[in-house]
Amino acid sequence: MTDPVLATLRRRLVASAADEGLLDVAYRTVDSPVGRLLLATTPAGLVRVAFEAPARLDDVARQLDDYFAGRRRTFDVTLDRQLSAGFRRTVLEHLAADVAYGTTASYAALAGLAGNPRAVRAVGSACATNPIPLVVPCHRVVRSDGTSGAYRGGPEAKRLLLTLEAGQAGQAGQVGQASP
Repeated sequence: MTDPVLATLRRRLVASAADEGLLDVAYRTVDSPVGRLLLATTPAGLVRVAFEAPARLDDVARQLDDYFAGRRRTFDVTLDRQLSAGFRRTVLEHLAADVAYGTTASYAALAGLAGNPRAVRAVGSACATNPIPLVVPCHRVVRSDGTSGAYRGGPEAKRLLLTLEAGQAGQAGQVGQASP
């Protein structure tokens, strides 16, 4: 990210997410005598030290770059869903499959798609614990009154993502409704 405006925005988003307690995993890479290592921590402590294989991420990094540049509306990567189970996994599968770029769905609508229309709070929990945000677009889930609702990356990040998609799609709509 070389653009100073984007760098400033990123710093603000990270600071806002940290201030609101939304950061679940912090990570950094370090060079070591055995190669580059990825270190990750959660609020509970160090969770992972991993040997890096960055070339394995080239495709998804390229797709994310294309998404942010407005050249990609869907992702074509294999997802490992082992960090989500049960109803949460079902919600995230429907979210990825049924809530298209440039559209939004209410928590209630997504609960219905997942087969339990009354499980609105469980949908919120599934979105809050989504281990693959952006690719599985939990930012597209909004409250029934149309307000944005919460987002793990913070409200500013959610607004930015919805604005990006609405601008690229030409018009955003609700799932189950035609876009105006």
